Amino acid sequence: MAVDSPLYLDACAAAPPAEAVLAAMVAAYQGAWANPSSLHGFGFAAAERLERSRQAIAAALTVPASWLTFCSGGTEASHAALLGAASQLPRGRLVISAVEHPAVQAAARQLEDQGWELAIWPVDRLGRVDLAWLDRLLEPPTRLVSVLWGQSEVGTLQPIETIGAACRRAGVLFHSDAVQVLGHQPLAIEALPVDLLTFTSHKIQGPRGIGALVASPDLALGAWIGGGGQEAGRRGGTEAVALAAGFAAAIELTQLRLQQAGGRDPLEPERDRLLVALESLAGVTVTGCPVARLPHHLSLVLTSPSGKPLPGRQVVSGFWQRGLAVSSGTACASGRASGSPVLRAMGYAPELAGSGLRLSLGPWLTPSQLKSLPERVSAALLAVQAELG
Repeated sequence: MAVDSPLYLDACAAAPPAEAVLAAMVAAYQGAWANPSSLHGFGFAAAERLERSRQAIAAALTVPASWLTFCSGGTEASHAALLGAASQLPRGRLVISAVEHPAVQAAARQLEDQGWELAIWPVDRLGRVDLAWLDRLLEPPTRLVSVLWGQSEVGTLQPIETIGAACRRAGVLFHSDAVQVLGHQPLAIEALPVDLLTFTSHKIQGPRGIGALVASPDLALGAWIGGGGQEAGRRGGTEAVALAAGFAAAIELTQLRLQQAGGRDPLEPERDRLLVALESLAGVTVTGCPVARLPHHLSLVLTSPSGKPLPGRQVVSGFWQRGLAVSSGTACASGRASGSPVLRAMGYAPELAGSGLRLSLGPWLTPSQLKSLPERVSAALLAVQAELG
């Protein structure tokens, strides 16, 4: 069977590094390879490169550079936010949404083991937190809330401004995992009612192995990694200067794309074209919120034309045989026999929760590839339905 050139449609799992990112990292490895804590010229060069990267990222996020703490990625950043904040608070209640990333869930379970009460905020069929629960969930003893901004599996965007404003009124700290939002809309973080935001680099064509926690230096956070007192004493360990340079280059590329497109993700119209093509096919149901949604993201549950749920992992394999790299859900929680916990939390039956498919687009796709995308994806889906149905 002839296969067209492969298309990578799994941006929410990881993105291929951009050429400018690789060039920035090579330059940093060549000219700023020393330990940035060393008190000599080589160390000063590394420290300068690290801080220039921090300033570039912070400027894109519209926060002072002192608010930015480098981490190894989104998982560490979310653990740092929750465990670091909780270490400076009396024990109380932590509230997380029912559709959080596994990293947030893991940090929440650690706090539960330490004596914190854990409350799960229900979501509706579209994956949005039920705001009818807002006031009661913020009542004492709640001290900390974590609700992700953009859900990686179904694409739903949460109303973090509403949630954050309510947390401020209640005197409750608010954390949001913004990993999937970064690079897909302009961010004015200092104006948001959010105390802790977490990001990672490898979703926006930056290097894997670096992320960031954004929090005011005035916010009491316990150090989560001891050692040499790096990162303003919050995270010990020699900083990854080249990774920071790559992160800065990646975020600058995303800002340029947004500016050139008038502040909107230029992938959104292409995603919409693909959505129109797939919605017309039998056995396809779009999941997540149709309006408040990540602009490069599309998610579905699939059945045969007769209504039989199709196993997501087999669908992914069938798509790859036809040159399309897609996902059956969050990469960090794939392979669960009971189906997607996110879809189950949204009210889908276990059989249907195992039939999810996610397609997420990125700027590496050429205009000709984007033009052919609806036809190629539709043809692949029809073929897989015929094989598995």
